[in-house]
Amino acid sequence: MTEWADSALVLRMGHFREADLWLKVLCRGHGLLTLFAFGGSRSRRRFCGCLDVFNSLHCRVSASRRGNFLNLEEAVLLDGPQALRGNWRRMGLAANCLRFMEAMGVTAESAAEAYALAEDLRRTLETAVELPGLFPLFFRLRLAGALGFAPNLERCGQCGAPLDAGGQFVVDEGQMRCPACRAAAGPARYGVELRSAGLDLLRHVQQELPSGWRAAALPAEERRACARAIDGFVQYHLGLAWEEGFFRRV
Repeated sequence: MTEWADSALVLRMGHFREADLWLKVLCRGHGLLTLFAFGGSRSRRRFCGCLDVFNSLHCRVSASRRGNFLNLEEAVLLDGPQALRGNWRRMGLAANCLRFMEAMGVTAESAAEAYALAEDLRRTLETAVELPGLFPLFFRLRLAGALGFAPNLERCGQCGAPLDAGGQFVVDEGQMRCPACRAAAGPARYGVELRSAGLDLLRHVQQELPSGWRAAALPAEERRACARAIDGFVQYHLGLAWEEGFFRRV
């Protein structure tokens, strides 16, 4: 029987049968997995009451005899939110971000960076005095980059020119156009104009963890443009849209 140990962050938890639990977890070395904790709602010796959402655990996991599911044999609490659970607004932001991570899926190859991102997300929601207004959208852009889906916001996708004065994000192409290439190509079917301040902010988000994101507000027009660019990229290239509390495939 295969057995291994890893650090894991609980994204979601549910009950099946009377005393058993299932958990969707992000493991630092193994990626996004579903684990089954038999007796998890009763056993204090094996799980110490530590299986709540957003807790970081040290887990001992084994494969079932037939290898068709994974058993959580034991878990020890490493870290978890304190005041965050009492802040329903920020817990709503947390749920949105964790649902996106679950919808995207995380392989073992991307697990370490995604795990660091998720842990920093929890600490930021717990301790930050102020959050950016586009926080959930920023998380989608940042996680997409961690998983290898980052759009290049540094240079024009056609001529390679730097975008010092902003440019147009062409959603269906997933790339930027400089003013010269935009003029030569004519109107884009779905283009979002990004001024230099908005473009600089999106680059900043791609490079930093949530705790480093700037909370200063952009002018409303630039904020809407950033939101449209991120949302368009996620829907068109990642195939996900947030509707009625869930991400659905589009």
